[in-house]
Amino acid sequence: MKKSLRIICLVLCMAMALSGCGEASEKKKQVFAMNTMFTLTAYGNKASAGINAAEASIIAIDAMSDPDVETSMCYTLNHANGQQVNVSGQIAEMLVDAKEVYDRTGGAYDLTVYPLIVRWGFDHGRYYIPAPEEISADLKLLCMDKMNISKFPTSGTYAVTFPEYGSLTFASCARGCAAKYAVDAMRKNGVTSGIVSLAGNIQTLGKKPDGTNWSVGITDPKNPSGYLGILSVGEAAIVTTGSFQQYMPTSPNYHHIFNTSSGYPTSNGLLSVTIICEDGTYADCLSTAMFALGQTRAINYWRQYGGFEMILINESGNVVCTSGLLEEFDLKNDYYTLSYVE
Repeated sequence: MKKSLRIICLVLCMAMALSGCGEASEKKKQVFAMNTMFTLTAYGNKASAGINAAEASIIAIDAMSDPDVETSMCYTLNHANGQQVNVSGQIAEMLVDAKEVYDRTGGAYDLTVYPLIVRWGFDHGRYYIPAPEEISADLKLLCMDKMNISKFPTSGTYAVTFPEYGSLTFASCARGCAAKYAVDAMRKNGVTSGIVSLAGNIQTLGKKPDGTNWSVGITDPKNPSGYLGILSVGEAAIVTTGSFQQYMPTSPNYHHIFNTSSGYPTSNGLLSVTIICEDGTYADCLSTAMFALGQTRAINYWRQYGGFEMILINESGNVVCTSGLLEEFDLKNDYYTLSYVE
């Protein structure tokens, strides 16, 4: 989505030089979409075809998920005036994943927060601190609880309806979805080793050409140009959400992740959340949702539902990892303390 809300720095680091990988030739391409730069990297003799297919996939998802583009499915949904809209493919996937996370978080994660985002100016960077009555009015427009998503039998198509006063944004899940499908496009074109990297999202395909894991640097939220630790992964989606990513220059405490109960930016002691799982769309939803929940509720969510690993960084300088990362995460910054939860 070109008017994305999330400007995140996730540093990709190679633990071992790929120059020792012999026949594995590298192809790299940058694609600007969703208001950020995607870097596509693929290895092997089918790398070029894979990268071209990945680029086409990203551009297609960008075109369908931008609320400002009249030909997009997002625009169609937002202007349906309460009427049913049939959706399929990536839009359906994002809606289904988002609705599941909405239900499980008790509404902490809500795609229909879009009116608040626009009100505060986080859609186009024209920031504004609303009056309490304006916030109250926009809170009444949240309506994910009234969204109905029904799958047609023997079809991947869904019927979607929500109130005519509502509007939604895919900003909190579109990049993860785009990275996922870009990797799928590489795979379908014969690539077995590659990376899609963009602001806050990394999706890996296979392992490095030499058969070892990828090394991903986790951004230091107190110094976003650097990283605080290294994560070792095979094929996975790694998505970070943090308050350091987009905030009002004159009011840093006002950032782009909203408390759906108060209508104000979330303030719960967290600086960033990183989610690691197989599915990029789901990881993107979860990273925002876990940030909105706060540390204790996020850990409880992980314990109850599982299916992902998580790195939480809080204002006190604590890095809290879920137990599945015991052998995979290496803290590199002495400012922080590291602990694990089970």
